[in-house]
Amino acid sequence: MISIVVISKDEPELDATLTAVPAMHAGEPVEVLVVDASGGHLDHLAAAHPRVRWQAFEPPPGVRVSIPHQRNAGVRAASGDVVVFTDAGCRPEPGWLPALLAPLRKEDEDIVAGVATGPRDRPGLYDRDAVRPAMYLDECPTINLAFRRSLFDAVDGFDEAFEYGSDVDFSWRVLDAGYRIRSAPDAVVVHDWGGRRRQVRRSYAYGKARARLYLKHRSRLPRLPTTEPMVVAYPIYLLGLPVALLASVAAGVSTAVPQWTILVLPGYLALLAVPAWRNRRNGSARVVLDHLVYGAGVLAELTRRRRR
Repeated sequence: MISIVVISKDEPELDATLTAVPAMHAGEPVEVLVVDASGGHLDHLAAAHPRVRWQAFEPPPGVRVSIPHQRNAGVRAASGDVVVFTDAGCRPEPGWLPALLAPLRKEDEDIVAGVATGPRDRPGLYDRDAVRPAMYLDECPTINLAFRRSLFDAVDGFDEAFEYGSDVDFSWRVLDAGYRIRSAPDAVVVHDWGGRRRQVRRSYAYGKARARLYLKHRSRLPRLPTTEPMVVAYPIYLLGLPVALLASVAAGVSTAVPQWTILVLPGYLALLAVPAWRNRRNGSARVVLDHLVYGAGVLAELTRRRRR
């Protein structure tokens, strides 16, 4: 039995996913299970898809984002020995499920991650980087993921202390437990990432999540500047921005300040030309904005932790 688990909260795009996913098959029995925290707002979709198992979910008191809680509930309710995650709004490409499950069934892998891309007319920020040449991954999200139930039990599921980032935490703990995350680049789902405003909100949330991840997995901190410099460089850049602004302003209003300092701010801003050039194929301006907002999220989480 294969259990396809979809979590949702007030996402009408779930209808498209539930229409597409049951049509997939991998030569084995498949069940589709929805864990819905919409408080009854999507009951009409449950009625429209009677073959889908529908589990209403009530977030625990005080929980604003219940993503990891819903994932754990979905796996606990699943009947299959293999669990597949995809997200509300995802539309699988032809051959998705067989390609995702093949390494589990034919090569005895324990966890496999597919690829998620935006629609062709509205590509995601990093869709051009979606093709993964590596056979095994350092981390993965749950938007397109299959794993054995035994692996989930071995790492105690998803950490419910997280809001966003629980999927990466899960994958890091999987690696720490000695498993390898197999890549399945032919297992593709299409997902509309939304407009620019939604991407900005997502980048901020992901920055906060990343800071929280490294505060939990402190053994990874020494490697951070080389493995993920964005988490370090952009928060530092944002901290230095007010200093550069003050230096330039001071040079403009006071003759006692060396006049060359009026160029400090333009020069500081020009540093962004480096990441802009390196990410030009993904759209320089939106990538730099994404990274700056991401860095702001990192700083926000570090500040919140320090105040506590």
